[in-house]
Order: sequence, then structure tokens, then C-alpha cells
Amino acid sequence: MTTIGAIYLIGIGPGDPALLTPAAADALAHSRVVIGYGGYTDQIRDLTQDKRVIAMPLGEEMARAAKAAQLAAAGETVALISSGDAGIYGMAAPLYQHLAATGWDGANPPVHTIPGVSAAQAAAAALGAPLMQDFCAISLSDLLTPWQTIRKRLDAAAQADFVIAIYNPRSRKRRSQIIEARQIILRHRRPDTPVGIVRNASRPDQRATLTTLAALETRYDDIDMFTTLIIGNSATYAHAGRMITPRGYPDPAQ
Repeated sequence: MTTIGAIYLIGIGPGDPALLTPAAADALAHSRVVIGYGGYTDQIRDLTQDKRVIAMPLGEEMARAAKAAQLAAAGETVALISSGDAGIYGMAAPLYQHLAATGWDGANPPVHTIPGVSAAQAAAAALGAPLMQDFCAISLSDLLTPWQTIRKRLDAAAQADFVIAIYNPRSRKRRSQIIEARQIILRHRRPDTPVGIVRNASRPDQRATLTTLAALETRYDDIDMFTTLIIGNSATYAHAGRMITPRGYPDPAQ
């Protein structure tokens, strides 16, 4: 009789080893195989010395999911890792899509999801208190989502006055999306709306800067795939180099 293994979907955090949760470390310790993008497996090399590590390139997310399912069906305990949180632009969807397409019964193999600290959370921590009202996350990558759909989401989020966390804002090949995104948001936001730019959040070379929607067009060269942007809403303001989106509590000092 075949022994069914298990899959741990693990968010390993944004980069700082201190932000990898104890639950994630425990799941890694109980796994025999670790599967992930090579940059992410390198990030946790110290925790995987005694594991079989399968590193795959970017773009092979479905292959990673299929490999995890195959090994779990053969009895292995597998850690399928993502940076940040596996359920936010991570490996959760590819895995569940693969399992659903292959007739998974919801129990064999068991799937355990271990949340992680997301890039938006790490960027917000570097910027102050920008996410204290309703917010959303939008990726500007149109590799998997049509740009027209992303345009609609940007317009709707800006019109609804959400604080917006922008993932995947700019790459070597995708240069125009951040320019158009700024133009779309400016239809509904003041030019002096604060914008936080955080590159390599929580890593030793983290760089967090504060600008405005009007001045963002002068900062495009500072933005790449390692950058998260947080665009304030109508209530967000800047003070002493920090973004503050007030929650609405009365301030006894005023």
C-alpha cells in the first residue's frame, strides 16, 4: 500500500531570517524535500542542509506544484516555498490548481498552509503606518493577467480611495506599466498624495523613500521587481519621513 506524504505551503517571509515564523521553521524541519525558486531556496539554505532541495527557475510555478504533488503521492513530506506569503502572489494557487485538475479529494495528500510576512507588510513597516485603513494589492505584471484588466483594477481601487500596495511595478522588459498606473491613479488622487518606495524590504540593503504621486515620475529608475510601492489614500499624509494613514481615532493632543 502506497504511503501518502504531505505538502507544506510555506511563506518564508520577505528576506530577513528573523521574519521567518517559528511555524515555518517547524514545517521546514519536518519536511524531507524543499521545492522553490532558486533565489528563495538560497534564502533558507541554513535550514535545509539535511533536505533534498529542488530549485527551479522563475516561470516554472506549475512544474513546481506538479513535482510537489508527485513526491507527496510517493510518500514524501514536501515543503513548497514562496517568498512573503504563499497565498499572496505565491505558490498556493498553482498547487491547488494542479491538485484540482488531477482529481484531488481534498485530503490525500494533506496540504498545510503556513502563512508568512508579506512584502506589503514589510514595506509598510519600513514606511510608518500606511495601511491603517482599507487597502488592496495590485500586481503590475501582465504576464498572467491582461493589462486591460489591471487598468480596470487600478482605476477602481483609486476611485474607491483604497490605499494601494503595488507589487511587481517595473522590470527590465516592463517599463511603461508604472507610468500608466500613475496616470490612472492621478485621475482620482491629489498630486501631493504620499507614495512610499521600498526596495529589498527587510533585507540588509533595504531602501525606503517617500515621495508623492506628482514626483513619482522622477523616481522610476529607483523601481524594479524588488520594489514594493504603497500609494496613500485621500487621508494619508507624511510626517518626519513616514507615511501615516489615520485610523480615525480621536487624538487627545489636538
